[in-house]
Amino acid sequence: MRSNNDDRRIKYTKMVLKESLINLLEKKDISQISIKEICEVADINRSTFYSHYSDQYDLLKRIENELLDNIDAHLKELDVKSDNMSAVILAENIFEYIKENAKLCKLLMSERGNFGFQKRVMMLVYDRIVTNITENNKISKEDAEYIYSFTITGCVGIVQKWLDEDLKKSPRFMADMVINLSFGSLGFLKN
Repeated sequence: MRSNNDDRRIKYTKMVLKESLINLLEKKDISQISIKEICEVADINRSTFYSHYSDQYDLLKRIENELLDNIDAHLKELDVKSDNMSAVILAENIFEYIKENAKLCKLLMSERGNFGFQKRVMMLVYDRIVTNITENNKISKEDAEYIYSFTITGCVGIVQKWLDEDLKKSPRFMADMVINLSFGSLGFLKN
């Protein structure tokens, strides 16, 4: 049986390894980062690294999955708080979450980031918005799917630009922009 000290040590090790990779990703692409570098920055030996992760890509994937899980949990918490939340309020809450985690999001959503991950984030958020809109019979599921397909890439670009410009606009402004660009011109949403 593992003691609390062991659990804390493992959590600390994983945290330090994640922070080390994030700091290295600020300087270079994942393909240019070695396990040796991560371990040197973390001040942890390679065998400890390999006891938790198979390689730098595995560590990055777990960081991405953790962020996605946190966004999903944040969305579920919002669902519980309000059973009839507008798409703008939902989007604003997501922009707030991105703002709170700006450093990590900026790295993962950058042009050097994995577009598959970026799309997964937007799909997670957008699926909720599409569900919200279609459940309220504002548009059909089929129409929502067309809008969704068109908008997903634009949303990634908007979030990237917002992060690159150090979050100059408020989360509410960004939410209004995304929703209005996605649905407003078609007259489907009434806030």
